[in-house]
Amino acid sequence: MKLVLIRHGESEWNKLNLFTGWTDVELSEKGRQEATEAGEVLKAQSYDFDICYTSLLKRAINTLNIVLERMDREWLPVVKDWKLNERHYGALQGLNKRETAEKYGEEQVLVWRRSYNVLPPPLEESDPRNPRKAEMYRDVDHGALPLTESLKTTVDRVIPWFNTVAVPQIRAGKRVLIAAHGNSLRALVMYLETFSPEEIMQVNIPTGIPLVYELDDGLAVLSKNYIGDEKAVSARTNAVANQGKKG
Repeated sequence: MKLVLIRHGESEWNKLNLFTGWTDVELSEKGRQEATEAGEVLKAQSYDFDICYTSLLKRAINTLNIVLERMDREWLPVVKDWKLNERHYGALQGLNKRETAEKYGEEQVLVWRRSYNVLPPPLEESDPRNPRKAEMYRDVDHGALPLTESLKTTVDRVIPWFNTVAVPQIRAGKRVLIAAHGNSLRALVMYLETFSPEEIMQVNIPTGIPLVYELDDGLAVLSKNYIGDEKAVSARTNAVANQGKKG
């Protein structure tokens, strides 16, 4: 059984090195090109899917749309779910990562970005960025919507979704594509590869490059690989790793 994960292409806020979280920003021109390349490499290697999942954030939705357009698979069913959203970075959203590192130190920014259970400062209830005020979450129980998240709390929402929604499709032989975000995908990687909290801190997922898992009947990982240009995988992975450094 195969499962394909893809992180959205570079967004406008990725380009500016800002904490993004649940802020609903557009793909950059580079991000659209990354998504185009992802769709083309999937098509060239004869990948096909039966069902696709993505978040409610447009950078992931648009990445998936571009991938399916390049594959000539725009007719595939797509399910959108807020539980695949990026980790909520609370009051850090909109801050420049490099400037934040200069102010608070690289170690503190690394803790906020990569630690397992440390919560960034939360949004105030009255903050206009509070997701409970957004139309896109009008059908979601407001008590379930976070004002900040750690990776642990992100795992706590992503993995139950994966086991109840995606796993039955995978076990039924469906070919599944998930287009999501750096931290919602890190949650899946941690679960699939049984990484410890310390190990997952070192994992950086590049933008716009499909990650393919081959799984056995028990969902144990038989193999994993990124498909695409090796230099691009390395360059984009390093770019993600370096976002929180002073420079």
